[in-house]
Amino acid sequence: MSVSDLEAVAAISRLKYAYLRALDTKSWDEFADTLLPDATANYGERLTFDSRDALVEYMKSNLGANTITEHHCGHPEIDVDGDTATGRWYLSDTVLIPEHGMLLRGAAFYSDRYVRGGDGRWRIAHTGYERTYEAMMSLADIPSFHLTANRWADT
Repeated sequence: MSVSDLEAVAAISRLKYAYLRALDTKSWDEFADTLLPDATANYGERLTFDSRDALVEYMKSNLGANTITEHHCGHPEIDVDGDTATGRWYLSDTVLIPEHGMLLRGAAFYSDRYVRGGDGRWRIAHTGYERTYEAMMSLADIPSFHLTANRWADT
């Protein structure tokens, strides 16, 4: 692997981490900026998107202040070919919706495609995952559960 490829791998890793951070912090403009305008996404059979705008609007509409998310990706396998690249990542995620008394835990393998633009920046052309598992539980089943902090809670 060349030095140029190693620099690309570092930039793509940073891009993926920015995508996850922006999603979890509900920084929708930053989230959109990680994606090409014609980016596609597929999160299982139920969630398929054919543009950045459709994906961002869905996330913005469905991950409001009442939904807390935590996404971690690791074990990157990134292959660079000039101004394009592919990546596989292992995801661990948690979704907490206190007002509905729901906690979701899951894991998945992401498969991404990336493109380096004329400005030298890498962006996501396609992202999506295949679940390893997904489990939901009622917060009522966890008698000691008490949310002690929520960045987006009404003050």
